[in-house]
Amino acid sequence: MNDEIIGPDGKPRCRWAGSAPDFFAYHDSEWGYPVANDTRLYEKICLESFQSGLSWRTILAKRENFRAAFSGFNFAKVAEFGEADVARLLADAGIVRHRGKIEATINNAKRALEMVETEGSLAAYFWRFEPKSPPAPQSVTTIPEAIALAKDLKNRGWKFFGPTTAFAFMQAMGLVNDHATGCCMRDKAARLRASFTPPT
Repeated sequence: MNDEIIGPDGKPRCRWAGSAPDFFAYHDSEWGYPVANDTRLYEKICLESFQSGLSWRTILAKRENFRAAFSGFNFAKVAEFGEADVARLLADAGIVRHRGKIEATINNAKRALEMVETEGSLAAYFWRFEPKSPPAPQSVTTIPEAIALAKDLKNRGWKFFGPTTAFAFMQAMGLVNDHATGCCMRDKAARLRASFTPPT
């Protein structure tokens, strides 16, 4: 089966981009481009965790609601959330109301603060897991580096972040260029990565 689909402008895109109306914009403007901003990295970890068992379409449609509910994913603020905030979030119909995932988001904010203390930034930590030999585009659901990342985060006390979620995070944040070979955005992702200096 072909890995591409023709987009509204007549150019090929990754096939998944055509599975929902709002996916083309997300695919073209965000997915697969390198990110060094700690807030965006934390947000993506949280949203990938919320997606577990659901579709990305559901999460993307609610993303602005999630941002409002979790203080713009400012992890210093989320780390201060308590039981009253958990109750508020469980009553918020604009997000996914799952106690375990909500509590994991708060827990992971605390772990993110610890990581900044020990590693300098979330970005410096995550970019250490960029694979030296990435897989062929759209050929796997996880890679050894994603397995290692998930294991290390678990050891550090992070929750709701397994190897498949870790790989999805790496794809989205540009640690792996998984745009299909014929996708018109693959070269853009490669150029952005070539001009990007990973934080240390």
